[in-house]
Amino acid sequence: MQDFQQAFVQAFTLIGSADPKLVEIISLSLQVTLTAVSVACVIGFPLGALLAVARFPGRMGVVVLLNSLMGLPPVVVGLCIYLMLSAAGPFGYLRLLYTPTAMVIAQTVLVTPIVAALARQVIEDLHAEYDELLRSMHASRFQTVWTLLVDARYSLLTAALAGLGRAFAEVGAVVIVGGNIDRVTRVMTTTIALETSKGELALALGLGFILILLSILINGSLFVLKQTAERMSYA
Repeated sequence: MQDFQQAFVQAFTLIGSADPKLVEIISLSLQVTLTAVSVACVIGFPLGALLAVARFPGRMGVVVLLNSLMGLPPVVVGLCIYLMLSAAGPFGYLRLLYTPTAMVIAQTVLVTPIVAALARQVIEDLHAEYDELLRSMHASRFQTVWTLLVDARYSLLTAALAGLGRAFAEVGAVVIVGGNIDRVTRVMTTTIALETSKGELALALGLGFILILLSILINGSLFVLKQTAERMSYA
């Protein structure tokens, strides 16, 4: 029990003193995750909007596939990207394996279906409401998609934050493609797993507290955005 108490004290000491190693790990985690979510939004929002507005044969099959991809097993994604980026893979010449860029790619693959599927649902509901108005204005497909994206911006931010929460919690894929290399690809989740296996609980607990805080901030932001969107809809 004394060891646990000491680990908690040391964890708060690391946080309070802004330990350089702790800050470095958190900084890399934020860099990788925010980059991946940004790329996922750039891809996922237009994709979701197009699926919501467009009508073509096999559309429902694409929608079902997109929804299914929301539950992609992270280790499988990591394995597929590893095979593509390894020396024997088609993109091995880029030498991206075991770099932060490979981790960004893995997280982007995992987050994009989530963002796209949530965006599709939001835009589809909004399109059903505005369809007649947009048709009467003779809006083009691009104008329709852009108008709906702008009008649904608060709900889309909610989708982005949902993807952010998913990315922050990711372990399996980033370990496979990043390698958990000290001062190179070591992020919060992989460090927690490593330090716990070594019995070094102070750093693991410190990072765990930071992850919990980030989770609270993300969920709090989701609640605020939801309330804001509801007020805007009634205005």
